[in-house]
Amino acid sequence: MDSKRIFLYAALIILGFALWRAWQTDYPPQHTPLTSPTASSQAASDDVTTQGASVTSKTASGDTDGAKAALTQSDKAGELIQVHTDVLNIAIDTRGGRIVEASLPKYPQALDTPNKPYVLFNQDPNNLYLAKSALVSQQGPDSPNNGQALFKAEKTSYHMSPDEKQLVVNLHWQGQDGLDVVKSYTFERGSYDIKVDYKVTNNSSKVWQGHTVNAITRVNNPPTVPGMFQVHAYFGASISTADKPYEKIKFKAMDEKNLSVNSQGGWAAMQEHYFLSAWAPNQDQENHFFSHAKEYKDPNGNTDPSKNLYTIGVAGPQLTIQPGATLTTGSQLYVGPEIAEYLNAVAPNLKLTIDYGWLWFISQIIFWLMQKIYLVVGNWGWSIVLVTVLIKGLFYKLSAKSYKSMANMRNLTPKIQALKERFGDDREKLSRATMELYKKEKVNPLGGCLPILVQIPVFIALYWVLIESVQLRQAPFILWIHDLSVKDPYYILPILFGLTMLVQQKLNPPPPDPTQAKLMMFLPVMMTFIFLNFPAGLVLYMFVNSAMSVLQQWLIMRSHGKTVAKKCRAS
Repeated sequence: MDSKRIFLYAALIILGFALWRAWQTDYPPQHTPLTSPTASSQAASDDVTTQGASVTSKTASGDTDGAKAALTQSDKAGELIQVHTDVLNIAIDTRGGRIVEASLPKYPQALDTPNKPYVLFNQDPNNLYLAKSALVSQQGPDSPNNGQALFKAEKTSYHMSPDEKQLVVNLHWQGQDGLDVVKSYTFERGSYDIKVDYKVTNNSSKVWQGHTVNAITRVNNPPTVPGMFQVHAYFGASISTADKPYEKIKFKAMDEKNLSVNSQGGWAAMQEHYFLSAWAPNQDQENHFFSHAKEYKDPNGNTDPSKNLYTIGVAGPQLTIQPGATLTTGSQLYVGPEIAEYLNAVAPNLKLTIDYGWLWFISQIIFWLMQKIYLVVGNWGWSIVLVTVLIKGLFYKLSAKSYKSMANMRNLTPKIQALKERFGDDREKLSRATMELYKKEKVNPLGGCLPILVQIPVFIALYWVLIESVQLRQAPFILWIHDLSVKDPYYILPILFGLTMLVQQKLNPPPPDPTQAKLMMFLPVMMTFIFLNFPAGLVLYMFVNSAMSVLQQWLIMRSHGKTVAKKCRAS
């Protein structure tokens, strides 16, 4: 039993270390966000090029045509149109009608800067992050080709008033050949989903053909903070197709090969911890997904291969507009937090960007339960505590079996020690005599291990819930815990967790081997060290879970001791 118990705790240490390593791999620390959008007309970069591969589109007759999609930022930016809703601050460049700045006023950069919203899209050359959309045509320079059309707007600033539920920003462009384009951005109150529509009227005498291209470009400049323990989030692109509902497209893969995939529906996104941007085209049409990597140059013209510019995008099918006809087409752009109910409303499978890992089905149940409790108590910290209590209650019978097994083993410790003294170094006889003792006393040496192993998947699932949920970002608990998504500033919770583990060790039957006993006593110190810089929400769960385990174990072992004493008196 002693060696098996050592093995179990070693497995728990390895599990904790593996979670930490996975955390380092997938979750970078929160970087210092950029400033809020301004009215600056400075060009984001003169070298931003987004290029798609040959696009295969199906016409109504079933024929296929190839067209090369391209989005190129012009040498000169247009005028910036500022748009303010209750949840978004947006800047639209009239050159191409692309969104060059976006911030989230409901999500401050930090707790001590409540008036500085978290920034996603921006024009800082070192952190360039843009959303671009264009009509692409091969019919000469006098068309909104390659995103270079200079649109006109009625105003330079739009504000959603408190009584407005919808805000529409129309951009106009008219070519010399009679093509008339109205590009509309529609914002809804309380929504991070932006509808981007094109109304194209062909006033010429020729048939016009083209297609839409939507893309997101950003510099590969993930934030890094020195230190042994760091929170890392997936920083990169992803797509959804009919074959793969969710697929990460890492920047390294873009360096090696351009993405080129056709699929019905789908979406293309750029992800970072807690937030994402995503283009969701018409789900009833055949779309082409592409990626492109381009060499990065800093403001001084120096290249940096570790950064580079990366683009993920989607091109729609070919559009054909007869002379005198009008056609309307559009897509949706999501810019905001990774909240499942918001993402579900945009496109199928977009909620999978909230990456709960391979135990996602358990994680979703746990988060649903946490959310229901939060609606009652109004505090995510207490929600974690109550979910932990419910989970412990769910596994109470398993835990009781485990603790009773440990109590039985504790009672057998003197007899096992006597056997060791009797048989000395004869391990074969000692093993045989020990197994006979277990059989005689009706004790299962694995009884204390299996119930714990059953609970490990639930722990892993809850781990990902606490790491991935934007609802816990800057969420307070009590007293000194002002943000459950970052470490405990005074390390009180990790120390309390370590102390409860130490108490639990004292309640367990001690290993007869002094070396093993020292190793077991060192385990709480090691686990405390591992969890020092984990988010306070996760350590809160660990502490409450451990404290309840101590209480359960003490009550069950105390009850078991009284039962054993009664049997002894009766005999």
